[in-house]
Amino acid sequence: MSDNTYTPPKVWTWDAESGGKFANINRPISGPTHDKELPVGEHPHQLYSLATPNGVKATVMFEELLAAGHESAEYDAWLINIGEGDQFGSGFVDINPNSKIPALLDRSTDPHSRVFESGSILVYLAEKFGEFLPTDAAARTETFNWLFWQMGAAPYLGGGFGHFYAYAPEKWEYPINRFSMEVKRQMDVLDRNLADREFLAGNEYTIADIATFPWYGGMAMGKLYDAGEFLDVASYKNVVRWAEQIAERPGVIRGRRVNRTWGDESSQLKERHNATDFD
Repeated sequence: MSDNTYTPPKVWTWDAESGGKFANINRPISGPTHDKELPVGEHPHQLYSLATPNGVKATVMFEELLAAGHESAEYDAWLINIGEGDQFGSGFVDINPNSKIPALLDRSTDPHSRVFESGSILVYLAEKFGEFLPTDAAARTETFNWLFWQMGAAPYLGGGFGHFYAYAPEKWEYPINRFSMEVKRQMDVLDRNLADREFLAGNEYTIADIATFPWYGGMAMGKLYDAGEFLDVASYKNVVRWAEQIAERPGVIRGRRVNRTWGDESSQLKERHNATDFD
């Protein structure tokens, strides 16, 4: 354990970048940094995103809706490069004042509907198309239980463990140990739940699975932060089974490619404007 200690000042001020991979885009204020209009395609739904785990939720949802036969769920997916600060452009901030991907503009409504926060996008689309959200009260509530579990839990995985294990400028023992413990506890929560269920909310595939898969499914399959061995993810056998099963769904395979700019070239589709873009 390091002997270095930090004494917080009476009033915190931002006077220097904190370091780490995303230091150039982190700041303590909101609002646009520059004027930039967003492009608009021909489809009713305009998605502005990047294939991070949160972004993948939205693209998988759209591809699952299309796979289920909802032709009116067609969408344009535009790339928002968060490393270059695209999320601080005026057009993007108009849709999402929080400057985080994904952000959706539904132009089929009058006035147009802006939808931000990945969980809100999933609920919005599920209710609009009547898909992946049960109508039975008990099953619907259980779906929301796990959807909001994911929304509350994932910041510990991404902003906590992921930051200190993979992105921080130095490896600090305390935060890595603290968040490793929490992520393993979360994986155990999922593993116990999936011991006697096919999917998170029961035997029906729902938006709870779509929300949770990019984060915890990615971790279970060793695709997040190169931390699979470190966290012994293979020991969570029920989560691994669930993740591998979802990963084989055609809508998931397509959705994971959209707005992706890294990895093998065959896994990338920087923008998506038509189903033929996957060919």
